[in-house]
Amino acid sequence: MIKRKGILKIAIDSPAAAGAGTLAKTISKCYNLMYLDTGKIYRIIAFNKLKYPNEFNLQFIKKKIKNLKIKDFNDKKLLSDEVGTEASLIAKRKNIRKLVYSFQTSFAYNPPKKFNGSCLDGRDITYNIIPDADLKFFITADIKTRAMRRYMELKRLKKALTYKEVLKSIKNRDKSDYNRRISPLKKTKDSILINTTNLSKRACFLKIKKIIDRKINI
Repeated sequence: MIKRKGILKIAIDSPAAAGAGTLAKTISKCYNLMYLDTGKIYRIIAFNKLKYPNEFNLQFIKKKIKNLKIKDFNDKKLLSDEVGTEASLIAKRKNIRKLVYSFQTSFAYNPPKKFNGSCLDGRDITYNIIPDADLKFFITADIKTRAMRRYMELKRLKKALTYKEVLKSIKNRDKSDYNRRISPLKKTKDSILINTTNLSKRACFLKIKKIIDRKINI
């Protein structure tokens, strides 16, 4: 695998709906980094499994991953609870994780030259995808806060779900993410903990920006 030298690599892990995606996008824009929401890859695979159950196999997945485009990550259909649950199950499959791993590492270590580096967020980025990242963050928040954020997000998308249903889903996702046998969600010793429960998006970003600026000596 080709690795660009002298780039800034930022790795972010977090449980569902902790705000990591929003922060990662803002960070990427600020420092001109190529951003990848790695969880969306599994959601894309899950969505296609639900849509094309009879065609779903490794060759089908390889083709989908190879042809991924930015617009694929922005499809609002990926946010459904059904897709999220299926994605969590798919993420446990070793053969699928191997395919996704190759895509993620290539993205992390060899972003297009117009970018100063890469920023990835997911569940195993800090210790599995970019173990030598320049900066590692573990973003979290109280589970009720996370459930409310996801509930409001789905409500804006006109999804007919109750807060209790979303809270139950988040609890199940946490249980699956933290306890899966392959690449479970965990905070590494060298990851900086950021709790977003009582922080605004702006406050979270400024807190992380200060840490990044200190690291790169701006």
